[in-house]
This record gives sequence, C-alpha cells and structure tokens, in this order.
Amino acid sequence: MSTPPTIVVVGHGMVGQRFLEALAERGVTERARVVVLCEEPRPAYDRVQLTSYFSGRTPDELALGEPGFMERHGIELHLDDPATAIDREARTVTSRAGRTFGYDALVLATGSYPFVPPVPGKDAEGCFVYRTIEDLLAIEAYAKTARTGAVVGGGLLGLEAAGALSGLGLDTHVVEFAPRLMPVQVDEGGGAALLRTIEGMGLMVHTGVGTQAVTTNDAGAVNGMSLSDGSTIETDLVVFSAGVRPRDQLARDCGLPVGERGGIAVDEQCRTSDPAVFAIGECALASDGRVYGLVAPGYEMAETAAEAITGTLTGTLTGALAGTAESANRAFTGADMSTKLKLLGVDVASFGDAHGHAEGCLDVTYSDSRSGVYKKLVVSPDGTLLGGVLVGDADAYAMLRPLTGSVPPVAPEQLIAPAGGGQVTLGPSALPDDAVVCNCHNVTKGQVTACSTLPEVKKCTKAGTGCGSCVKLIGQLLPQSGDKGLCGCFPHTRSELYEIVRTLRITSYAALLDSHGREAARGGDGCDICKPTVGSILASLSNGYILDGEQAALQDTNDHFLANLQRNGSYSIVPRIPGGEVTPEKLIVIGEVARDFGLYTKITGGQRIDLFGARVDQLPLIWTRLVDAGFESGHAYGKALRTVKSCVGQTWCRYGVQDSVRMAIDLELRYRGLRAPHKLKSAVSGCARECAEAQSKDFGVIATANGWNLYVGGNGGATPRHADLLAQDLSDAELVRLIDRFLMFYIRTADRLERTSTWLERLEGGLDHLRDVVVHDSLGICEQLEALMATHVSGYRDEWAETINDPERLSRFVSFVNAPDAPDPSVRFVPERDQMKPDLTVLTLEGTRAG
Repeated sequence: MSTPPTIVVVGHGMVGQRFLEALAERGVTERARVVVLCEEPRPAYDRVQLTSYFSGRTPDELALGEPGFMERHGIELHLDDPATAIDREARTVTSRAGRTFGYDALVLATGSYPFVPPVPGKDAEGCFVYRTIEDLLAIEAYAKTARTGAVVGGGLLGLEAAGALSGLGLDTHVVEFAPRLMPVQVDEGGGAALLRTIEGMGLMVHTGVGTQAVTTNDAGAVNGMSLSDGSTIETDLVVFSAGVRPRDQLARDCGLPVGERGGIAVDEQCRTSDPAVFAIGECALASDGRVYGLVAPGYEMAETAAEAITGTLTGTLTGALAGTAESANRAFTGADMSTKLKLLGVDVASFGDAHGHAEGCLDVTYSDSRSGVYKKLVVSPDGTLLGGVLVGDADAYAMLRPLTGSVPPVAPEQLIAPAGGGQVTLGPSALPDDAVVCNCHNVTKGQVTACSTLPEVKKCTKAGTGCGSCVKLIGQLLPQSGDKGLCGCFPHTRSELYEIVRTLRITSYAALLDSHGREAARGGDGCDICKPTVGSILASLSNGYILDGEQAALQDTNDHFLANLQRNGSYSIVPRIPGGEVTPEKLIVIGEVARDFGLYTKITGGQRIDLFGARVDQLPLIWTRLVDAGFESGHAYGKALRTVKSCVGQTWCRYGVQDSVRMAIDLELRYRGLRAPHKLKSAVSGCARECAEAQSKDFGVIATANGWNLYVGGNGGATPRHADLLAQDLSDAELVRLIDRFLMFYIRTADRLERTSTWLERLEGGLDHLRDVVVHDSLGICEQLEALMATHVSGYRDEWAETINDPERLSRFVSFVNAPDAPDPSVRFVPERDQMKPDLTVLTLEGTRAG
C-alpha cells in the first residue's frame, strides 16, 4: 500500500483556510495527508471583521470554517507552533516545537506583519499593533487605564483601530503621513468628505505629518507623541497601523526568490521557483509584480494553488509538480482591488481606476459637503466606465463595479446624482451574465441566477459569505414571486394587512376579509394560514381578550386553550417567573399544585417551571391556584414574549456591573403578552461574561460600565444566529425606548411566522437600515411605534385571570361538550423516575412473527 502524498500548509489565516476548503472541495483531502502549522493559538478567524470584537462578537464567533471541518477531512492542525525552517533539498519543514514534517507540496500562507516606523519609543509600554485577536485583547485591557489614544496610520485598518479606541471611550487621534485619509482607496475629494465626517464624530485627525517619536514617563509608559510639524499629542496609548509587509523570511532563509520590496515571487499558478513550493495571499509577489493585501485576491490565489496541486495529483505528488497543462488551467494574473466597507459608520468604496490614471480619462463628480457625500466616476472619452470613488453613500457600488470596463446604458452623471435630481437606478438586468457580482469569491451573475434562493447561492457559490456587500444585489438577481399575497384569501402581505388593520381600525377577521380579501374569498371562512395571522395582528393591536367572539376561531390549538398541547392530548402550563426570580412561597405553591394535580415538573431553559399532564378541564382549576398565589400566564403557548432570562448581576456576582435581574423583570413585565409574528425571547447579562446568553435572543441586553448594550436578531434552535449590536452604553430609559421601537417595527413589518433573525437578514439594508429607523428615526415613525407599545402596556390583561373570572369563558374548557364533567379517558399516565409520563399506545402490526 503506497504512502499518501503530504501537503504542508504554513499559516492558517483566512487565505490558508480557503486553501484547505478548496482542497476538500476537490477531494484532495481524501487522497493526501494535509498538515497545517499555525502560529496563533487559535484556528483561522475572520480578520476582515476583526473590529467587530469590540461590538460584542467573541473570538469563537469570528472563527472561520464549519465546526468539525478539520476532523471531517482528516486535516492535522498544529496551533501555536509556526514553521521555523524549510529544507528544500530534503523537502522538510521544522516547527518551533521541534516537529519535522516531510512534504510533497508546501504552501506558504504566512500573510503579512504590521509595519512599525523606526521611531524612538516605539517599543514603550502602551504601544500596540492592530493585527490579531491577541493584539485586540491587549489593547482592550490597557485601555481600561487610559484616557487618550492615538493611531499611527489613516488607512483602512488605521481607521478601524481609531473606531475601536473611540468605542472603548478614549479621546482618539489619527496621524496620517499622506495628505488625506485612505490615500490608496480614495482621491482628494473623497478624503476631504471622509475627513469632515470623521472629525464630526469627535476624532482628531492630523494629515500630512509623520510621527517623530513616542514619549514616555518616568515609568517607561507612553505619555505622548511628537510629530514632524513640531506639534505634540498627549496620549496614553499608541496603536501602529501604518501598513503591512509580506512575511517572507522563511522563503528568504531557504533561498527562494523574493521581490525587491518583499513578497515571495510566484508564477501564474502561485508556484515559486521551486516546483514543490507555492505561496498565496499577502506573503506572495504575484506574476504581475504586485503584493495583494485584500482577502479577495488571496482567495483567488488559494483556489489557483489548490487547482494546480489537484491537477498534478496522480498517486503521489512527488515529481509531478513541475507544471502540466492540466494543472495550468487556472491562472492568477492579477486581481480587482475594488473594495467597499464601513469605517466609523461611514460607507466608503472604490473600484477600478479610482484615481484616473488612464490616459485621456474624464471625471464625473458629485459632492455634498453638508451631508458628507462624495461620488466620482472615471470614464474614458467613449463613455466606458473605468472606476470610481464613493464616500458617504455607496449604495450604487454593487451595480457600478460589475459595469466597469463597459459603457453603462445611461449617462454617468445620472448614476451618481442625488435622488430626485435626475438619478437613474440601474436594475440587475443591466448586468451581463459574466459580470462578477461577488468580488470575494469571484462569482458571476450567471452563477447566481442559476440558483433559486440566497441560502442556495451561499452554499453553492460562497457568494455573500465574504464581506457581504453583494448580498443586496444577489437578492435582486434571484427569482421574485409574482404574487406576494399572504395566501389564497388575501392579495396582501402580512405587513400590508397589519397597516390596513391599524390604519382603518378594523376589529374583526370577517370585516377584513370582506373588505380586503380576494374577490373569490370574500364572504368565506378563510384558511389555516390567514386566520391565525390576522388573529395575531388583531391581538398585537390590543384588540381585547383573544378568545372572545370571532377571535376564538382564529387561534391556533395552543392559543385556543391558553396552554401547550402535548402528544397524549394533555396540556402543559408555564406560569410567568419574570427574570427567573421567584420567592420560596411561590415555589411551594408550584410544588403543591403539581402534587395535587399529579403533574410532571421540569425546569425550562428560560428559567421557568413547566407543569405537564393537565387535562383541559383541569386547566382553570390549576390557573386559579396559581393566580391566587400571584402568578400569571407565561404565554408559553402563544407567538408572544416568552421569557427574559437573567444572571444574578451586580447584586450577587463579583463580576456584575449592573442590576441585570431588575432590568430583566422590568422588561418582561413590560412586554408580557405582546403578540408578534413569532415567539420572542430575551435575556439580560450583568457583565460581558454573558452568563444569560443574551446574544442568542431576539433581543438581548448586556451590561457595561456605562449602561447597557442592546443586541437584536439572535436565536438558538436548529439554525442559530448570533445577535447584532444595535446600540451601546444606553441608559435605562434609552434602552427601553429602543426595544419598544424595535419590537413594534418587527411586528409591523415581519412576515407570518418569521423570527426576528430571519426578518433582519431579509430586511432591505439589514442592520444599518434597522438602526436608521429605530435609533435615528429616518422614517419619522418612532413616535408612532412608541405609542403602539404604550397602548399594549396600558391595555395588558392576564389571560388566565380573565378566563377564570368569567363563567362564559370557562365553559370552553371541557373535554366533551355534551359531558362537561367527564374527563378524557384517553389521557393516561404511567410512573417514571418518581413522576409520571404519558401512557402512549404502541402500534403493532398483525401477522408479524418473531425470528
């Protein structure tokens, strides 16, 4: 049996991980041993989203690759053990731990290192670089004792670092040697617009000056900087983000050619002068003489190297890596350096020949200094779009970048004019099928339109899984349903029906169906889709007791009896325990009720107690006991708020910084009974240790030293989603106001049975649009949203108490209408573990025999 070939990968960053995925997709991991030497103590993570750590994302949540990817494909990953030497003659790699690995193919994906200007004091206490998670952890810890921070470098990463320092509460300076911010990406006009906006946020920007020295106090810690114009800055912390350099020392040491300014020289297949050694990503000097610092070119290089290796894999790799026609099918000859990102909340994009270097090119410019918007398109004399710069408003980027190199169907000035000023918005039909719509993964319009849904696009092409700037365009390219009606009864969506009911003050399903239903459905009984949907809308607008009159027929099975139906026909009961806080006396009552009615008891994941096994005729009797003890309905049966979990907070925990229990109780009592398109869950954590798991909830709250951070759109379950940070350092009043607006905007606009997580991903503009609406009141509806919530709060009534106090309402809670006092004989139980469980009939097939 022959020994499988060995591929050694040095480096496990974003590009290294993409290379491993490319190998797996081509089946190489099934035929070869793959070894990865990683310098960092953690596997590959999303370095593009590195700054999101300061917005609440944990290092684990930044991790790349599906869970279990390495194990599933048999890849050997060695963390915290970088390669230290390469012996090309023996074809071995030695690691820092002294391990030696032989290789048939070696892939260098060592990335780059931060450039720190050689100025006095650069190594002083309080000086940092901004490159890895460990760097961020160190900055975060040091910033706790600092008041002012300075960033050396005003490029992409420098502005991200400045945003991080500002978010940590530091007065922040940015020092950029070039005459403008982001000199590589934007021109003078774009830099000026960016400067005005960033200075308007309170950051202090120094352009056209260099750092001469970092000064220190008697203890050797940073206390200032001196600049090349003679000025000084008082600062407690310095972050160097003045560019990067290729990490090519391993290649130099083993004699591989490198560029004059660094970078391991490779050919179009990303192969070095040694046919068994490849280099990809920021450490490589491509065949066009450039080192690419963006992730998209790195991914393309990873694909190219993987295909070259796959094409020469014939039993063993040894001797086959000299380059064949088969392995040369894919070539990396250069890459599009277009980029779109949000820096300090400002949209910035550049694409193509953004600086207008082409001979005879012309500029078409729009500038609005007051709103901080700058747009420039570069065109050739014949109208061909060559490139552009967008600052402050980059919505057109997704359409403009794929049109680069072609003549747009309308005049360029119409593409960048403000809305109402002659602007023409091109639809996706204007793009040819070969237009690249996802730059990160080089995916064309044709590849996208071959799919039917966004999840399918992401799975099959990876488009939309990188920077995310293409997701909106992808959605426009996918098939659109012609009839968006809720069902066969209504031609309107759920959100449209909500507005109709709210605006016209319609109070019954029949009235809504007769006035706004499809012609064929009017006067009918409706269907199982629209009846509970309209019932939920009426309930969310505080239209009284949900089981009165016509409303009762609209409810799902659980709502129909205000309890959860179980598999044997019995019901479970969940009393509300706000914030998970309960007195001993109330616990005793729950225990006595469970004992007296023979109920199975279990602690829920939402810090409540579930009582199982009640017959429908027993429900009012049990509710009476619970209501008399001060309990009320926990709405476990409804599409409504379930729980607001909490940790014990600063009252008991030595790490707590706010009273999380009090806040959880306040929120749960405020939003109890709120009917929504789907169930709502929440949690409040008293510190960043996040014991209440707030970031997995529809709305979650985490305490900070300055107030509360609000996260939205999370959920657990089969398709978990991490919540997004909506706002931070809020006061109690600000927090409640934003949650009011968020919940009512969700209820107002979501589809039937749509969780907040799905709704947020579907919402056009996503989190940014949501923030504009509920934080900045961009639609002017926040007062209305707050009023709707105030109506709910003032009109809340406990459904259990409303039921047991009304004989007519009690009459529905019987097993048999014609024998109201007779229990259902099919609901039976058997003992198990000192409690009881359903006695379910086991079906057997007649005619079968053993053996």
